[in-house]
Amino acid sequence: MNFCSQCGHPIVRRTPEGDSRPRHVCDNCHTVHYENPKVICGCLPVWEDKVLLCRRAIEPRRGYWTLPAGFMENGETTPEAAARETFEEAAAPVDIGDLYALFNIRHINQVYLMFRAHLKDGVFGVGEESLECRLFTEEEIPWDDIAFPTIKRTLYYYFDDRKKGEFPFRMRDIEIDFRRTTEVLREENS
Repeated sequence: MNFCSQCGHPIVRRTPEGDSRPRHVCDNCHTVHYENPKVICGCLPVWEDKVLLCRRAIEPRRGYWTLPAGFMENGETTPEAAARETFEEAAAPVDIGDLYALFNIRHINQVYLMFRAHLKDGVFGVGEESLECRLFTEEEIPWDDIAFPTIKRTLYYYFDDRKKGEFPFRMRDIEIDFRRTTEVLREENS
């Protein structure tokens, strides 16, 4: 950020009085511009014993498989955002169920909220952000071609929980160890 969205003057990065973190501050109108994590909402659409996945048509991770998810928009609830993203990416109307998983991803300042969902009448298509959409059984999931750690972890949870017949809420931090370039997952409250 280079200019104030309130008055157009250049901004500086400093810790405002009474604060403990550096912020973008306009010394002209004294507006503090807060940078907050982005909220990503998605769902795990199920039809019978299958899960709906979308093959990404956009970067990042173009060509890889994902559950429908995306950035929450102003003026919508988290379940509404999950349903909208599912319709945009897979032309799939869904009944959104319980919040199933929350992922904190500090290194990219994102919070993922994943809901369980039921695919209405098994209807789906292909949205503009997808190359294809398909229903998969657990055995058919292309595990090596899953786009993001959050998606892979959500799928692992779901198939494990389905076998147990219980679907508890999950919360997890996802951190990347860039020295090893491997994913490090840490269960919260374990």
